[in-house]
Amino acid sequence: MILAKELSERLSQRAEDFARFLFPNGKKSGNEWCIGSLQGEKGTSLKIHTKGVKAGVWCDFATGASGDLIDLWAHKEGVSLLEAMKGVKAYLGLKDVKFQPDRKIKYTLPKVQAVESPKKNSKVLDYLTKERGLTLETLQAYQIGDEGNEIVFPFVRDGKIVNLKYLKLERPNGKKLIRTESNCEPCLFGWQNVPKNAREITICEGEIDAMSLYQCGIAALSIPFGAGSGSKNEWVENDFDRLAVFDVINVCMDDDEAGHLARDSIVQRLGNVRCRIVTLPMKDANDCLLNGYDSEDLKQCIKEAKSIDPHELRRASEYLQEVLDRLYPPDGKQPGYESAWDKSNNKIRFRPSELSVWTGTNGHGKTQFLGHLMLGLMKQGARVCIASLELKPSLLLTRLAKQATGMALPSPDYVKEVNQWYYDKLWIFDLTGTAKAQRLIEVFIYAHQRYGIDTFVIDSFAKLDMADDDYKGQKILMNALCDFKNDYNCHVHLVVHPRKGADESSMPGKLDTKGSGCITDLADNCFTVWRNKAKESIVNKVNKNEPITDKEQEKLLMPDCLWCCDKQRDGDWEGNLSFWYHGASFQYLSYENQKPQRIVPFSCLEDSQT
Repeated sequence: MILAKELSERLSQRAEDFARFLFPNGKKSGNEWCIGSLQGEKGTSLKIHTKGVKAGVWCDFATGASGDLIDLWAHKEGVSLLEAMKGVKAYLGLKDVKFQPDRKIKYTLPKVQAVESPKKNSKVLDYLTKERGLTLETLQAYQIGDEGNEIVFPFVRDGKIVNLKYLKLERPNGKKLIRTESNCEPCLFGWQNVPKNAREITICEGEIDAMSLYQCGIAALSIPFGAGSGSKNEWVENDFDRLAVFDVINVCMDDDEAGHLARDSIVQRLGNVRCRIVTLPMKDANDCLLNGYDSEDLKQCIKEAKSIDPHELRRASEYLQEVLDRLYPPDGKQPGYESAWDKSNNKIRFRPSELSVWTGTNGHGKTQFLGHLMLGLMKQGARVCIASLELKPSLLLTRLAKQATGMALPSPDYVKEVNQWYYDKLWIFDLTGTAKAQRLIEVFIYAHQRYGIDTFVIDSFAKLDMADDDYKGQKILMNALCDFKNDYNCHVHLVVHPRKGADESSMPGKLDTKGSGCITDLADNCFTVWRNKAKESIVNKVNKNEPITDKEQEKLLMPDCLWCCDKQRDGDWEGNLSFWYHGASFQYLSYENQKPQRIVPFSCLEDSQT
């Protein structure tokens, strides 16, 4: 998503052309394009700067309206900033990333589209006005409802109630009792009271805090599920586009552990360039209101919100908790994911902010092995995006369906269930062929910010837009991938082909990868997948009832595949792990004669030959 500030800067570089496009009846005067009004008639009341440091700034001296060129489009066309941005992007020939899952979730609107206002002397009215200090005008502006012992918070957007949240006044054991309408869209609270052309917004932790800020003249929205991280921030995906209009986002969470988690997650998803951290004198905005802080006090807190320092500049003391977490992992578990196989536990781990390079002779099953691994990571909660530049998505997903079910031919219902299981776990970068590396990373950043994807696969390095001997370009790309995985705390799996060897009997290693040496130098982990082609030849002899030697008989006892780890920067294990290959399901099994596993469970048990 292109943000409003970035779009405005691009547009200002073409300010005169854009002014002529909007108002062809205007006239140039020095560094300004002059017209009579937004209606476009001749005159000088409205002036648009076309050059210099003020390029793109305009003012209608008759009405006092002013702003940048996005504001100008919005005023002229009578549309919202979001609609104006769409028009500007069309004018500039820019397109946003289109990154949608195969099945878009279908939210339903609440059946109730009008809630009953709090009655005079009701418990809800007394609580909100007497205990929380909110005015009747504020309650009416947010269309607050009354369900006797419950406050009803309507989430209104574009004139419709898209969700309803209920808060019980009673708190058994001091705990809030909250419920929401089922299958309704998670989104921010308070959109109906955000000024039409606002370019700055404050996001706070609770609905009552948002109403308190509104009452003090501050445009504010509230997160729907309280503070925290993970699933509590599902609203980001749904409001991501609408938030693009804001140049400044003030993050005003409660000053506690959960509030800090929410703050950090929001800043990472929405970008630290435009996010600022608000520090209040009390725990939250409503506490400030109740303790005598007025509008000017709170506006000053917003004005003094701190920009986020460059992440490169940190005090060593700030890393104490991370050091302690490494030495004494929470719950005894290191961050990241185990592999899909128990035999590698405590040996290999896929940690955040790492890049793993995978190699192997052509036809030795790198892609299939990675597919099996990704299913195992998804089962642990990973969100995965695969850029399969050598296989069409349908072929890749067909192979994954077999691996996920452990079957050669799973039933249509089982395949549909696997597809359903993928919904919040797997995304595909839909391009087969040569990909532009810069575009690939742009899409990965978007995927992480919007959908929380934390594991990315690039298959393969050879399909990115650079020559085999372009060592400088390869180093630039590797540095960009390292920046991405470090900045966004993700794990990147990169498939790199090896140089041609004498034959397929020897296993290539990290020193055999094709291209610049920086590929393996900058990688955190280096893996090789090797297939026992000699054993396969002997098996073919046996299947044809051809005689084999005693030495060949011994080779039949060898594994079908080896997974070699010859670099693990944050681990102390290197070596080989043996696997047996089940050709019908494409699964890699830990032991000989082991049966394929159902990685994705099937709700209806079925008998099917594997």
